[in-house]
Amino acid sequence: MTGTATDLSFAAWLDDRRTRIETAMRRCMDEMAEVVPAGLFSAVEGGVMSGGKRLRPLLLATACEETGGRCGDPLYDLSVSVELIHAYSLIHDDLPCMDDAPLRRGNPTVHVTHGVRTATYAGVVLIPWAATWAYRSACATGCTASTARGIVAYMLEAAGAGGMIGGQALDLLSEGQSLTEEELATLHGLKTGALLAASLEMGAMASGAADSALRAIGDYGRALGLAFQVMDDVLDATGSAEVLGKRPSDAELEKSTYVGLLGVDGARGRAGELIARGLAALDATGLAAPRLRQLARFVIQRKR
Repeated sequence: MTGTATDLSFAAWLDDRRTRIETAMRRCMDEMAEVVPAGLFSAVEGGVMSGGKRLRPLLLATACEETGGRCGDPLYDLSVSVELIHAYSLIHDDLPCMDDAPLRRGNPTVHVTHGVRTATYAGVVLIPWAATWAYRSACATGCTASTARGIVAYMLEAAGAGGMIGGQALDLLSEGQSLTEEELATLHGLKTGALLAASLEMGAMASGAADSALRAIGDYGRALGLAFQVMDDVLDATGSAEVLGKRPSDAELEKSTYVGLLGVDGARGRAGELIARGLAALDATGLAAPRLRQLARFVIQRKR
């Protein structure tokens, strides 16, 4: 039986929400299969349905719920849209012209199983589908057409040159260079933080949250996004490919990392500071948001 935010343990709540997200992912893929050629769809499905933390849709749904929104199937459909953008970025990130990664989530990457050309198309086709899916789903949650368009625009801006893509470009240009912590924060604030923060803000927009709550959610999201990346660097430095399910490591790609700058303990400390900053943003607006607070701790305590 599905419980509310207060009558389930965090672990049970997390399992429940991830189940809802996976069900919504399946709905989305089933509809996409009707319009995308079978050969291409196989590559798309392989990139989208290969598992993962589903953190971005989880953040979107939680932000909506904790700012007073309705937690039904349309909300989880909306949450899928940001995961589609994330999946497209991973498919392209793994390409030979980028990180040339053979392994993602413990499985061969999309270009290894389907070829570079098909993998490239699979990533591209996810972008307009994510936008269309987000608009339809936002309307189904009860948002006005204007708000739904705003949600889509927010997502695409976070995914574009001023967000994720811009951060990826900086990441590629920075390989083999020694970045300062400020430069590294700028890079990851775009590459990782922008879409994480947008996921939260899209959820708050869907609930009709006040501007003050929306700003607090965004500040929390930007701090959380950077903490997530700091811990990714820690896990990359301390875990094995078998545990993490991916290759190559950032060290193999000669990328600057928080561990390289601060050491493992220093990086863990910095992640804790960032989480404290994010929680302070919620405190300043009086947002209780217990599940967002638990998710913040989850980000810095995770093992993969």
